[in-house]
Amino acid sequence: MTKIRTAMIGGGIGGFIGEIHRMAMRLDDRYELVAGALSSDETRAMESASALGIRGYETWQGLLEKEKENVDCIVIVTPNDSHAEIATSAIEAGYHVVLDKPMTRTLEEAVALANTASTSDGVFAMTYTYTGYPMVRLMRERILAGDIGEVRTVSVDYRQGWLAEPIEREGQKQAAWRTDPQKSGAGALGDIGCHAEQLARFTTGLAIEQVRGDVHSIVQGRKVDDHASVQLKLETGVVGDLVCSQVCTGERNHVSVRVWGDKGSLAWSHEACDALKFTAPDGTETISFCETNRAPSGHPAGFVEAFGNLYRDCADKIQGKKVDVIDAQEGLASMKFIDAVLRSQESQSWCEV
Repeated sequence: MTKIRTAMIGGGIGGFIGEIHRMAMRLDDRYELVAGALSSDETRAMESASALGIRGYETWQGLLEKEKENVDCIVIVTPNDSHAEIATSAIEAGYHVVLDKPMTRTLEEAVALANTASTSDGVFAMTYTYTGYPMVRLMRERILAGDIGEVRTVSVDYRQGWLAEPIEREGQKQAAWRTDPQKSGAGALGDIGCHAEQLARFTTGLAIEQVRGDVHSIVQGRKVDDHASVQLKLETGVVGDLVCSQVCTGERNHVSVRVWGDKGSLAWSHEACDALKFTAPDGTETISFCETNRAPSGHPAGFVEAFGNLYRDCADKIQGKKVDVIDAQEGLASMKFIDAVLRSQESQSWCEV
């Protein structure tokens, strides 16, 4: 099968997420990374490209202009403030686009980008990692098949502790841009809250219609939110709650989602990512273990494999297969959620999403 010729914007050597994307692309050997504008620092951009053995560009504009005949897909892993401009330009230049979450910095940017994506014949996909886990996908399938009956309520929890101290003031690069509202937009809501709300919608198949947010900047002087608790009202009368926090001291990367119906519940946790727990009305618990991993049963399907599943879906979509990906409308829905939570905090009332 012909490989998809790919270029990456952002994600230079030494960064976290760029290498995760490159690992994911290598898992199924469906992509060939041939070029990159890997940093806003021109020297680092060229050094990173040289280290990876690909064609390097000092600017993303130069890459988009000169690689039209050599590249099929652009992968964007830059800070949030440049997502809209780069993705829009890549779509208009005729490339397929894979964009790391969140979609943009602001809702206004997201609306414009979604409109641009809707006019293109190319694939536009986003990498919401947790929707790539096999057991999260099985959870969705079982809920939509009626295994827990009529859905009543959903609860999602995403907690980290890496921003429990103001490390952005010490020059920690990842913390610096994530806590700068001009670069990130929202804080914890944009960084991990979008994952949490995506899990609520993905597992239940229901849209979030209203939210009531309690949003905080726990670390004194921080200019973006670092903790939020959100009440949810979804379609068909389903209610729920969501917590996202980056100031839970000592917490590494706790993610969990549980959905209750009138015939039982299903629960998934990142700490036991290969297991899915069903609880019957009488309290009996049944654990299902992953049987669809790339390795034999009992070998965990982890973070990189989940990313790999997303990239496999994108490759299928680009090469003409009918598969679902997290598209522009899904990315826009996440941005609408973030905007509604922040408006709710300001008005101290329920807000429409």
